[in-house]
Amino acid sequence: MPENTYRAINFAEKLGHIHEQWQPRVMAELNDYQIKIVKIEGDFIWHDHPETDEAFLVIEGSLRIDFRDGSVTVGPGEMFVVPKGKEHKPFAEKEVCMLLIEPRGTLNTGHEGGARTAQNDLWV
Repeated sequence: MPENTYRAINFAEKLGHIHEQWQPRVMAELNDYQIKIVKIEGDFIWHDHPETDEAFLVIEGSLRIDFRDGSVTVGPGEMFVVPKGKEHKPFAEKEVCMLLIEPRGTLNTGHEGGARTAQNDLWV
């Protein structure tokens, strides 16, 4: 974890250090929660998080989150919270830059695992 300094976090600067999609990087912690920044494009996998809600806050682009019974589109400056246990699949036709807010240790693929599972606790 980085040293606590009195500096604002600049999203554009942090995004400049991210070169891989679907690989969230921690940029801040708030109690037991991590605020992660990530770039995505294309389809993710169906998954859920049985123990926690998951917040998506879009900085750039348009994110669609599919559910088994519908979908929601989240644009720049918008946020959506997926309730815990709700199966979902993020999708972005073009690259999306966004924040994820979730408890420390939450895997991006829930309990599904697989090739899309990102390593936890990598800071940017």
